[in-house]
Amino acid sequence: MIGRTFSIVAIVLWVITIATAAVFFIKGQTQMTADNRVAVMLAPEEREFVLAEMRMLLEGVQGITAGVAANDMQQISSSARRIGMASAADVNPQLMMKLPLAFKQQGMSVHKQFDQLADMADSGASANELLTMLSEQLSSCVACHSIYTLEANLVKN
Repeated sequence: MIGRTFSIVAIVLWVITIATAAVFFIKGQTQMTADNRVAVMLAPEEREFVLAEMRMLLEGVQGITAGVAANDMQQISSSARRIGMASAADVNPQLMMKLPLAFKQQGMSVHKQFDQLADMADSGASANELLTMLSEQLSSCVACHSIYTLEANLVKN
């Protein structure tokens, strides 16, 4: 009887733990701001990491547009590839748990799209086709920045 009760309690605790982890994976560590954006609460060094990644994306976009202006498909491809999925490979799992699911999905989609843009440049797409795709990607960036802001927690998590 005690063994059965212990087993039931263990299963209930396991289910609660999994449910809590799922909620954190989906919601992340967030709160609403006065300007109705979602503040993602990060440790200062995590915030700086995400901001550095965003600067890297912006540098890649600059390289792509310079490549389009010069009609240099190799520059377009290499600039886009640098900010594709390979650049998102080594993200700390603890940081990923703090990001809301929609933020993670949008970020991964942007990295995949840069790989697609590189593939398009490699396969001879026109400058207009590449600019159209880049414009669509930048719409995703604008949407994300209008929804989210990054806040640094001064308390270590």
